Amino acid sequence: MEHRLSALICAFILAIPVILCAEPWDVTIDASLMLSQNAYSDNWTGGETGSVIWTINSNLAAKKILSPKLSSKTTLKLAFGQTHNQDGNTDNWSTPVKSTDLIDFETLLRFTLGAVVDPFAAGRIETQFLDAGDPTKSRMFNPLKFTESAGISRVFIEEEKRELTVRLGMGIRQYLDRDVLVDSVAGRRENQTSSDGGLEMVTDFTTPPAQERISYTAKLTLFKALFYSESDGLEGQPNENYWKTIDLNWENIFSAGITDYLMVNLYVQLLYDKEIDLAGRFKQTLSLGLTYKFK
Repeated sequence: MEHRLSALICAFILAIPVILCAEPWDVTIDASLMLSQNAYSDNWTGGETGSVIWTINSNLAAKKILSPKLSSKTTLKLAFGQTHNQDGNTDNWSTPVKSTDLIDFETLLRFTLGAVVDPFAAGRIETQFLDAGDPTKSRMFNPLKFTESAGISRVFIEEEKRELTVRLGMGIRQYLDRDVLVDSVAGRRENQTSSDGGLEMVTDFTTPPAQERISYTAKLTLFKALFYSESDGLEGQPNENYWKTIDLNWENIFSAGITDYLMVNLYVQLLYDKEIDLAGRFKQTLSLGLTYKFK
């Protein structure tokens, strides 16, 4: 797993300049910075305290027709933000708290054979910049989730600014959680790995719903595991069959450009993984700030 991690990170780093510098690629980048700041004088009454909140969002898409029968699409979503709060009694600033964190990199190869459906192969890496789950140790790019899939795809809409693609195939997922504290007395840590595989369906949709400055992007991923590397260790436990439940990841990005350099960005995500929580998880990030578009 460590060798795979090193190889994928190197490939990821090398792929970025190739994507950005290669002339034939159709590259689109949306980047925004949101900043909110409050400050009060020492004699201010009411209990308010100073704060600084900042968030950076970036969405990259690169498409290219490699040959008459092969096309490539790469997407990269990055987000990171922190909240800084001031203590109302001491006026000291507390340690910043992470408010959002995301790295999502996917490459898709589609073989356009002119049939009703097209074969595809895809690879995806999902992680975060900083894992703050362990207060005794900060871990960069952790945990990591790798997904490799292959199957058939169908393009239902393919226009200049509107696209709807559905793909169905077999997928294999690997999970890596590094330096997990397993013995607090001895301070012993170890890498924890697991894997599963099964059926995966991914729906990608992009459209400008109203006018030129407004865009909507959605990605729905459903995964039904057929095998799990840790299933033997769960036998006889209440959560023995949780891994068999369909996992759902529904991401929605609404972007509205107020001016050429001012944007409102809304990110909404719904997750369901019974192994993590019996209920669905919800994430929403709303930002207003400076933006940069490259196309």
